[in-house]
Amino acid sequence: MNAQNWKSLGKFVSVNNKKIFVIDSGKSIETIVILHGYPTLTYDYHTIIPELAKDYRVIIHDHPGFGFSDSPDSFEYSLIEQADVALKLWSILGLKEVTILAHDHGNYVAKEILARKNNDLISIKVKKIILCCSSKGLERLEISKINSLLNDKKIGEYIYSITNKGFQKVKSILSNEKYDIDALHDRYHNDNEAKQVQITSNFIKDRYTYWHRWTDALKESEIPVKIFWQKNDSASVEEIALVLASDRVNKNIEWIENKGYFSIEETPRRWLHMVFDINNQKSRVAAFL
Repeated sequence: MNAQNWKSLGKFVSVNNKKIFVIDSGKSIETIVILHGYPTLTYDYHTIIPELAKDYRVIIHDHPGFGFSDSPDSFEYSLIEQADVALKLWSILGLKEVTILAHDHGNYVAKEILARKNNDLISIKVKKIILCCSSKGLERLEISKINSLLNDKKIGEYIYSITNKGFQKVKSILSNEKYDIDALHDRYHNDNEAKQVQITSNFIKDRYTYWHRWTDALKESEIPVKIFWQKNDSASVEEIALVLASDRVNKNIEWIENKGYFSIEETPRRWLHMVFDINNQKSRVAAFL
């Protein structure tokens, strides 16, 4: 599977005058929408989408600024805007009820959507939300470091150094070339490329600006939420503590430790097995594993 093969499986949908790349697979009435992470793209899920599509309609899009979607200068790439685009896209596709599956960057977009749903600001019905481990590298950054980072002309180099695996994936997929770490490093010394990385990194500030809004969304949720976390993910541990410290424990939130450290990229079949409890699914799924 290379970039052009993957692109041929999808389509472009115009959302607020932006071309958004979308994979829409499966024919089931029950729909899973997927919000991918940072700084990658829909391709992260290429191994599991065919399996999910046997039982669900599966929809995943490249966020603006990522993958094959447009990167307009007028877009600020905030998590709020990313939620706006996701909701508008789902409306255009005629979705009425969805299960949201998210990881990393997508987790925050999902929690923004949950906050709006809690306050009856959106009409789409959300059946369940599944949140997977956050980006360990980005979570370790302190607010003071983030502020200086975002004002640094060479932000591309710094972001690259803490998310090099993500850029490795993007480089190898979109260029269909053998990964060359030196060439990639040189690429993000370029002022134009660094500017683009800085813009798409604006979401980092949002995670602190809206921290309480999204933590409250979890505390108040009437929608079932499954959160897969790892002990070495400090952000997840802090979030668990904050939610459990509330006046009432929300029985709609299920915390599941990812003890095997299974990931979408490295162990997709085991990850699928864990997240969707495939032991209880059909026998053909067991054969897939």
